[in-house]
Amino acid sequence: MTLPLPTIFISHGAPSFALEPGIAGARLADLGKTLPRPQAVVVISPHWQTPGIAVTAAAAPATLHDFAGFGAALEQLRYAAPGDPELAAEVATLLGAAGWPARLDPQRGRDHGVWVPLLHLYPAADLPVIQVSMPLRLDAKGAWALGTALSPLARRGVLLIGSGSLTHNLYELQPDHLEPQAYVAEFAAWVRDALRHADRERLLDTLRLAPHATRAHPTPEHFLPLILAAGAARLGEAGGAASVQVLPGEVMHGVLAMEGYLFANTSVP
Repeated sequence: MTLPLPTIFISHGAPSFALEPGIAGARLADLGKTLPRPQAVVVISPHWQTPGIAVTAAAAPATLHDFAGFGAALEQLRYAAPGDPELAAEVATLLGAAGWPARLDPQRGRDHGVWVPLLHLYPAADLPVIQVSMPLRLDAKGAWALGTALSPLARRGVLLIGSGSLTHNLYELQPDHLEPQAYVAEFAAWVRDALRHADRERLLDTLRLAPHATRAHPTPEHFLPLILAAGAARLGEAGGAASVQVLPGEVMHGVLAMEGYLFANTSVP
């Protein structure tokens, strides 16, 4: 039986990650060369939140520059990967069958939570990429359940990515790349330990129990893609992901931890 593709959580950091790859970008570039080539990519990002769920269905989605103040060079970047209306319809059907009614959106482009990390992971932009929105008022248990609903995609040759941020406190952002705040490392270590022990309940309670949780995530939307990715990999369940690999990354702007995670049934180089 063919093993399912891994599921990935990526910390996409600030939009400037597109031009400043650092350790995290280099690791994504290596990963894109070593992973089994997927037929398509599905990404969930906190920068598209909707009532219910929507799925991008354009054949050629636009590159959305949903930010300001990062300079003209970033505004000029484009990620011209094709969409896949047929796959979008399949994803909507899959979600609906699992109790998550979804609508197709033929107009929506891809936000920076999608295209910025993909610039490093798949720079050729030659794989179909669709985006699934994050439902408003999603909580940790809902994120896990939504990931589980999407888990069959991995056996269909589709790579599922939860794109968020391991820590995300924009109130403390340091534009001049000062020293990382100590609480960032403490929070990251707690999460890493929960993942390595495949502790589902601990992971679901991260924003309540982890040290400095409220400071690391004043709002939960950038952490939920990690829970969604773990749910899609069925972490800790029979037949689920057998390993969690750390995708190393530095801390940007003092408070944005760029560490990511790959959930797989076998070791990936």
